[in-house]
Amino acid sequence: MLFDYSGTLFRLEEDETWFAGMELDTEDNREVDGHVQAELMRRLTAPTGRSVSMTPEALEAWLNRDLAPHLHREAYLHVLRESGLARHHAESLYGRVIDPACWTPYPDTATVLAGLHRRGIRTAVVSNIAFDVRPAFDAIGATGHVDEFVLSFEVGAVKPDPAIFQTALERVGVPAERALMVGDSDEADGGARALGCGFALVDPLPTRERKDGLIAALRANGIQL
Repeated sequence: MLFDYSGTLFRLEEDETWFAGMELDTEDNREVDGHVQAELMRRLTAPTGRSVSMTPEALEAWLNRDLAPHLHREAYLHVLRESGLARHHAESLYGRVIDPACWTPYPDTATVLAGLHRRGIRTAVVSNIAFDVRPAFDAIGATGHVDEFVLSFEVGAVKPDPAIFQTALERVGVPAERALMVGDSDEADGGARALGCGFALVDPLPTRERKDGLIAALRANGIQL
């Protein structure tokens, strides 16, 4: 079993305190209200595409953001600044993005990982990301239930490049035809199909709205926990 991280096992969900005192850097100093917060979070978590105008340098950082922490920082600070946040507010919000403690697990994440571990089904987290997500799994007692973490900035490949999926398969010792990739992006996570893996798409809904999405995805592919 291969799992994406963001929007699949965990979700970055804002706390209103993150935006306390923030205003958009515009002529009218518009308040960062609920609508603005939602749009900022979308721009910070969308798995593909881009949402603001970019210089050639910013675009280069954006395209390679998941390969190196410094490019990730540069890319997302550009997005936040172009979205209207003052530099110090952008820095503050970006700090939440790269803090695993700020990520919320889906209700069935720990249950699914523990259930697969009990059944002897090897698992890997395969993520386009530029920071270490392992502490998020530590926090829910699930690190020991994940056999491998295959993170783009550590392996030098990003989804949908087959190389990152091949690395995961080799590490768990499973042939592609016996593996299922679960993720929230048909474009990125669905790249595993190029190697012959199965693919299950989940909806990156707020965690309170998706109680058993992982369990349902596995069940639909013949895996009962």
